[in-house]
Amino acid sequence: MSLLLTTAAQPIYFDDLGLTRGIDLGFFMLRWYSLAYLAGIVLAYWHTSKAIKTAGAPLAQRHADDLFFYCTLGIIIGGRLGYATFYAPELWASPGDLVKLWEGGMSFHGGLLGVVAAFAWVSWRGKLNFLRVADYVSVAVPFGMLFGRLANFVNGELWGRPAGPDVPWAIVFPDAGLEARHPSQLYEAGLEGLLLLLVMMYLFWRTRARFRPGLLAGVFAAGIALGRFVVEFFREPDAQLKAFAQSTGLSMGQWLTVPLFLAGVFFIVRALKRPPLGTVAPPPQ
Repeated sequence: MSLLLTTAAQPIYFDDLGLTRGIDLGFFMLRWYSLAYLAGIVLAYWHTSKAIKTAGAPLAQRHADDLFFYCTLGIIIGGRLGYATFYAPELWASPGDLVKLWEGGMSFHGGLLGVVAAFAWVSWRGKLNFLRVADYVSVAVPFGMLFGRLANFVNGELWGRPAGPDVPWAIVFPDAGLEARHPSQLYEAGLEGLLLLLVMMYLFWRTRARFRPGLLAGVFAAGIALGRFVVEFFREPDAQLKAFAQSTGLSMGQWLTVPLFLAGVFFIVRALKRPPLGTVAPPPQ
């Protein structure tokens, strides 16, 4: 019995999982992280194209095509600039390093701002209702969060804080010392990805939430903020921001979720206080 307990107490070693960071094509390494971004965008495009075929949709297929082109740019540019602004300001002094996306370093909050900018541009140019466009697209955003965080885990990056002996799923990551740590990437994949995806899909397809402008976007913003805030208690802060987290009591990621959560609650309350859309118009052609 003591031998079994000792064996059970042994941490999981990441190197023993047999994971690779991508597919080696010989002349090029196709990284899972790149494929995760691609899968998230493709699935979001597929779902949105399906959603706008429902009665009362606020945009046509041509708008969805434009939207996902600009959203892709928003994710990449916003994510990188957000990382430089919030997590690595020294990159601003070295523009050459700023554009080295292949070296990693993307901010979810920066990417989100880039996506919001894409929504605003396409909505303004197409004379669409911004909130309703955000409602329809936000339903599918958790696809990207799910695959992105799984890719972070496969890459062995963005690991969690040291875990106690009562966490049998703790993992020793190769670049994080000898301590077994929380696989916080999987926590984020579960909360910000899978759970939020199920909630958003249920609200869109099983309720009339899409007829309350801003409700789905508000649920997404509040849900992803709450999930990120909780997971940050288990996630190791970025090395350059450990002092910041210790001095403020919260990590940079948690501070950035506060306005996002408040904005989400605002739009939820606003949507519920107003009557749902009563007249169902055909989608624009």
